[in-house]
Amino acid sequence: MASTSVGLIGLAVMGRNLALNIERNGFPITVYNRTVERTEEFLAGDAAGTSVRGAHSLEAFVSALDRPRRIILMVQAGRGVDAVLDQLLPLLAPGDVVMDGGNSLFHDTARRFERVQATDVMFLGTGISGGESGALLGPSIMPGGPSAAYEAMRPILERIAATTDDGPCTAYCGASSAGHYVKMVHNGIEYGDMQLIAEAYAVLQAAGLTPPELADVFNEWNEGELESFLIQITADVFRVRDAHGNGYLVDQILDAAGQKGTGRWMSQDALELGVPIPTIDAAVWSRNISARKDERVSAAGERRAPTLQRTAEIVEQVRQALYAAKICSYAQGMDLLRTASQERDYGIDLSEMARIWKAGCIIRARLLGLIQGAFRDDPGLPNLMVEPSFASQLADAQPAWRSVVGAAKAAGIPCPALSASLDYYDAYHSARLPANLIQAQRDYFGAHTYRRTDRDGVFHTRWESGAQRGSSTSDPVD
Repeated sequence: MASTSVGLIGLAVMGRNLALNIERNGFPITVYNRTVERTEEFLAGDAAGTSVRGAHSLEAFVSALDRPRRIILMVQAGRGVDAVLDQLLPLLAPGDVVMDGGNSLFHDTARRFERVQATDVMFLGTGISGGESGALLGPSIMPGGPSAAYEAMRPILERIAATTDDGPCTAYCGASSAGHYVKMVHNGIEYGDMQLIAEAYAVLQAAGLTPPELADVFNEWNEGELESFLIQITADVFRVRDAHGNGYLVDQILDAAGQKGTGRWMSQDALELGVPIPTIDAAVWSRNISARKDERVSAAGERRAPTLQRTAEIVEQVRQALYAAKICSYAQGMDLLRTASQERDYGIDLSEMARIWKAGCIIRARLLGLIQGAFRDDPGLPNLMVEPSFASQLADAQPAWRSVVGAAKAAGIPCPALSASLDYYDAYHSARLPANLIQAQRDYFGAHTYRRTDRDGVFHTRWESGAQRGSSTSDPVD
């Protein structure tokens, strides 16, 4: 039997669809799954009539591949990846490439990179976004690791990825765990975007818009600057009637959102790196509190559902607020990517990351073309909010943005992500914040020192004696 050019391990939905995508694009592929029955089911079902081949053991799988071997892992993140590597690495040879295409934590990828490197096998940690449909028809692909490993996989990745006028939606993200880090940030932005859309829905619903009306609104928004996959599918969601009742399905879905952890990972690492990402943080804790359904129902008691006056301006105000907050969310994600790249020597190109997110992935949106151009024209841009075109759009949106957040707060409608985005905007544009008082407090109780605005150096004050005399005693600290 002739050998094949690539192998794939793991035949859950994403793995099956990716294998079909690879085969359809001209790369002979051998697949393997720990459960032989799943392999046989795939070959007799979705893969019937294709050139996809199956192996019933890892040894047979490895033997079926051209040298140097190119292997894609589509197994459960965490222990599943480590377990496969334990069995697979002894069967491989120097120069072979193993690509983890799952949603792995970037810390785990960095650890695996060091482990695999010692065997002279090359390892790629690769984020893949687009869900089941993307895996089959063309996802956004974010590989990171040795550049030589990327070059070995590049012909396959570029062929199977989604495409735009700018080319395939894949690019080398950088060294070590850069690929999975970029995917984590993608997912965090996704969390923020979904929460912002949900809050826009909450405000409009409180103003009395029905699901069919909301569908029309979101459909109209998708024709303009808010055009995106998430806005599009939201319009679709509002149109689906409940098969078990007379209303619309969205109204019958339990208001408790799930999560797989990638948003939380982003919040945790942003804290470690000192990068503010309040919109994404708000999205994470909003999912957490939504899960406490019984507690919320009990606490609500007899409290009536909040309402807002339906005005001619409300839909347009919410649109502007949503767009402005969305810019802030992307600004936070790109800031974290830039900082992490510097701290970990990833070498991430922010313009390229925006480019490869323009199709195939969950956060694909018209806005990404503007972000791509902003970082292409100014790679050292410190924050999207100060890029001239974005700065102008944010300034124009302020009245509507503040009106929506203020009205929601007054009515008792929680809007943590819209509000956090506005706070982020205001804080970033404040020449002076009240942190001077915090530094004074820290110096008072812990002698943590402070700097002054009018002279160089580091100072410490004996605050108690100063308070007794009504004046300060400040000493420079060497």
